[in-house]
Amino acid sequence: MSKNYILVTGGAGFIGSNFVSLMADRSDLTIVNLDKLTYAGNLATVEQFAGNDRHIFVQGDIGDRQLIDSLLAKYHPQAIVNFAAETHVDRSIDGPASFIETNINGTFNLLECARQYWRQLGDDARAGFRFLHISTDEVFGSLTPDEPAFTELTPYTPNSPYSASKASSDHLVRSYFHTYGLPTLITNCSNNYGPYQFPEKLLPLTILNALAGKPLPIYGDGQNVRDWLYVEDHCRAIDLVLAKGVPGETYNVGGNAERNNLWLVNQLCAILDELLPTSPNCPHHKLIQFVTDRPGHDRRYAIDFTKLHTQLGWEPQENIDSGLRRTVQWYIDNQAWCDTVTADNYQQQRLGVAA
Repeated sequence: MSKNYILVTGGAGFIGSNFVSLMADRSDLTIVNLDKLTYAGNLATVEQFAGNDRHIFVQGDIGDRQLIDSLLAKYHPQAIVNFAAETHVDRSIDGPASFIETNINGTFNLLECARQYWRQLGDDARAGFRFLHISTDEVFGSLTPDEPAFTELTPYTPNSPYSASKASSDHLVRSYFHTYGLPTLITNCSNNYGPYQFPEKLLPLTILNALAGKPLPIYGDGQNVRDWLYVEDHCRAIDLVLAKGVPGETYNVGGNAERNNLWLVNQLCAILDELLPTSPNCPHHKLIQFVTDRPGHDRRYAIDFTKLHTQLGWEPQENIDSGLRRTVQWYIDNQAWCDTVTADNYQQQRLGVAA
């Protein structure tokens, strides 16, 4: 029986690795996992797939035309799922160049390779091929407290170099469908959390700092609101869009869990108090420390995933309480992974957190 392949880019990162984990259990599918292994993508994350003959890891850059062409020619994937991106807002403020290079130029190169590959496929393979691009709700800008949640028709108004670079990549993907007919799909997700998230992000940073008795930094007044989506729910949505989504369409993916940062950190502290009642750091909320807000910090994001629910039947399986509890327990149980990926990491250079 011939093998079916999909090419996953950025599959050693947070969301990408969780998606690979979901897909790698399928007996009829082999994942070609391409990752550059920058700070947020690392071999410690892909070690979970060691010994799985349905997972092929390749270290490389989506901007490398020769490499992408060779992978497409060798494996003949039926889909490309693009997670590869620079994603940290603070990093984009400090150094936007890498965001332009990866998120815009890298996506362009991947699209060009996909277009040339797709054009030479046979009729059946051409009809079944998909290019799925993973994006973010940050491309839509900021909401006031009373505004309705983002829909797929919300105008793009990005407010950071990161979100601007992702907005640009979304526009490129859309143009390749309308100009060339490449069967593209786009998903725009809310804030993800869960296992294997790099510890400079709000949730893992809070958990690990609390475990170590370090300050828990919160930007500004802590009232910035995000819609929190458990990463496994997001991955199930991506799988569904890949299988049943209509080419050329965009699908919003949200967790139906709007919470402000202060609430979230306090909730994490309460879970830690419960799970580790003998910790010398209890009550953990005493470690909270407000820090100067970052430039251009969007006040509120919220996702309306009605389209994904009504057209494809998706809804999140985890609520915010169950998802946070699973996340805290994972980081307690996997501190060795955290130590490995945070050696000489970026969070040691800054006190702020991303959300």
